[in-house]
Amino acid sequence: MTQSKAVVILSGGQDSTTCMAIAATQFEELYAITFDYGQRHRVEVESAEAVAKLLGAKHHQTLHIPRVLGGTSPLVSDNPLGTYASVEELPGGVEPTFVPGRNLLFLTLAANYATQVGARDLFTGLCQADYGGYFDCRQTFVDAAQVALGEAIYGDPQGFKIHTPLMDLSKSESVTLAAQVLGERFDEVFENTHTCYAGVRGGCGECHACLLRDRGFQEAGIADPLWRIKPRAGVLV
Repeated sequence: MTQSKAVVILSGGQDSTTCMAIAATQFEELYAITFDYGQRHRVEVESAEAVAKLLGAKHHQTLHIPRVLGGTSPLVSDNPLGTYASVEELPGGVEPTFVPGRNLLFLTLAANYATQVGARDLFTGLCQADYGGYFDCRQTFVDAAQVALGEAIYGDPQGFKIHTPLMDLSKSESVTLAAQVLGERFDEVFENTHTCYAGVRGGCGECHACLLRDRGFQEAGIADPLWRIKPRAGVLV
């Protein structure tokens, strides 16, 4: 460990969990922040709470900001969630699940939290490889946000360092990395993660997020611990 404190934006999903595991190898104290922003499913927050405890967060804050983020995304509206039979059926472009401004808001609130705990390093699981076309998952966005937050809070464009260790990794590469970092604890930690946009614990196996997760694990040649909890029709186990 080379540094003291870091804040991890923890959704309870596989990417943010991997980021927290990586941060634990580099920082002595981890502070996790989770956002209950009016999304449909409480299971995300419950998964984040479990992961934060397993990975030894010094403090885990769940910030309640219901109904601040609106839009047409089925994650924050009554619009139906798209389902698909396979990854090949995914439509491409920007997924309908995109919530405008979400990651910008999350980084802003995480930076505020970081000032409270004395941290200058933020970790987020954003990825521009398997990302559903979300504009706020790209490195160009992160670079701009890092400068803006540093200027806004410290008057210094280098006031914060936003770590995005998964930015250029495919889902299979991030699964392999998580297995390497967590070692024998991989199953214990990842069976507590949640990815499904439908809010199904263990996954529905038909939404955009489930399909990308399933493909990632299969390409990595690693069994997803969630399958042992709830095997799904149409998914190889």
